Amino acid sequence: MKKRISLAGQIFIALILAIAVGLLMQSHVGIAAAYIKPFGTIFLNLLKFVICPIVLLSIMCGILSMKDIKKVGSIGWKTLLYFLCTTAMAISIGLWVASLTKGWFPSLAEVEVTGHTVAANTAAVSLMDTLVNMFPSNFIAPFLNAEMLQVIVIALILGFSIVLLGEHAAPVSRGVELLNDVFVKAMDMILKLSPVGVFCLLCPVVAENGAEIVGSLAKVLLAAYICYILQCLLVYCTTVHAMGGVTAFQFLKGMAPAMIFAFSSASSVGTLPINTECCEKIGADKEVTSFVLPLGATINMGGTAIYQGVCAVFIATCYGIDLSLGDMAKIVVTGTLAAVGTAGVPGAGPVMLAMVLQSVGLPVDGIALVMGVDRIFDMGRTVLNITGDAACAVIVSNLERKKEARKAGNA
Repeated sequence: MKKRISLAGQIFIALILAIAVGLLMQSHVGIAAAYIKPFGTIFLNLLKFVICPIVLLSIMCGILSMKDIKKVGSIGWKTLLYFLCTTAMAISIGLWVASLTKGWFPSLAEVEVTGHTVAANTAAVSLMDTLVNMFPSNFIAPFLNAEMLQVIVIALILGFSIVLLGEHAAPVSRGVELLNDVFVKAMDMILKLSPVGVFCLLCPVVAENGAEIVGSLAKVLLAAYICYILQCLLVYCTTVHAMGGVTAFQFLKGMAPAMIFAFSSASSVGTLPINTECCEKIGADKEVTSFVLPLGATINMGGTAIYQGVCAVFIATCYGIDLSLGDMAKIVVTGTLAAVGTAGVPGAGPVMLAMVLQSVGLPVDGIALVMGVDRIFDMGRTVLNITGDAACAVIVSNLERKKEARKAGNA
């Protein structure tokens, strides 16, 4: 039986073909724009269509699945706090490094951005304005205007409301889960069109800009991997040493098998068994790892957060747009909440990136510039994701042991 090429492989082939055909069509740019790009636009429209319901329903399902978190007490809250803080730090590192290295990225002559989009990005947006704009004044507008922060707030309010109603809301809870399954399947169908979408969006860009865009892909990958290393060393290793009672060398040495497996498989969930074994050898308690690691595989996406930050700056630079401090603050908030809410969704990376781009008015078309090498991004970000899960398990285990020791001493 003939083995089928994976979706990642198909997208990479589409990337190569788009570059080759685009270079050949440099003297026929009008044809590429008129007859190839529209099919890419159709793919983007379908992707935009599924973003809002996926974000709403997946975050609600995440809240519903954690309704028993009180049973795990302090373990649950320490875990969630660590994940939220480190994810926010990850996307901040991504934005910082990408801003420092944005001179590496090209400004594409092909891009035409409408006046209102540029104005939206160059206008000064205060932090308080961002805070106020997070909260919707009606239910429908956030979905019509793709206001992602407001969609996330709606998801949080509805999710916690269902949890507080308890068994009385069980049918609603089940309905939300079923709807989420429906939209995840719809997204899966749409993402299968990714090779066509990438080819049709990237080919006209290469035809207009030539080989310049090809070299920029290597540079954005380098920027992302620099961020992955910084997050691992400055955040995870430092916090493990400070709060987990394990040196950075011991941690990295113990985690090496899981990190290698994660890099080759690009699957956080698939790495769970070996990650659990590595954590327990380092010193994490079994009851902690059994809670923290599966939860982390679902909601902790530090690597994905970095990917969003780097790609947002890269795409903004390519489109000749400067991100303001308000835009960057919005990316940090949106990216952090989105990573927690949609991390368990298959193929969530491009969907989350589209959401972040929309939150600051950047063209979603820019996804085509990075989607062809998404697998290479994914290998590094998966390693970082499972490393963050393990760091949390080691830290929480150590904090819980100290807590029990204090209780025993007081008794």
